[in-house]
Amino acid sequence: MTKAEIVKEISEKTGIERAMVEATIEAFMTSVKEHIIRKETVSLRGFGNFIIKKRAAKVARNISKNTAINLPAHHIPAFRPSKKFSEKVKKSVK
Repeated sequence: MTKAEIVKEISEKTGIERAMVEATIEAFMTSVKEHIIRKETVSLRGFGNFIIKKRAAKVARNISKNTAINLPAHHIPAFRPSKKFSEKVKKSVK
């Protein structure tokens, strides 16, 4: 599902015009990004947490040149779903 499809679906379900829904979704995503960049967790009760994870430094291989590459430690954004959300997905996939 794309962002445009989400905007369309929310607009149809709520009756709010698409431009307003799109602006709201953009503002939400911008806010989440800003807080993650500041290394803050964003928690949505019943949905999950947007967190930042630290990846350790490691040695990788460039297989085309057959050389070792040192990858430094770095941080990446991640999503950790809530227990309720995870259980609903498990039940629906079976």
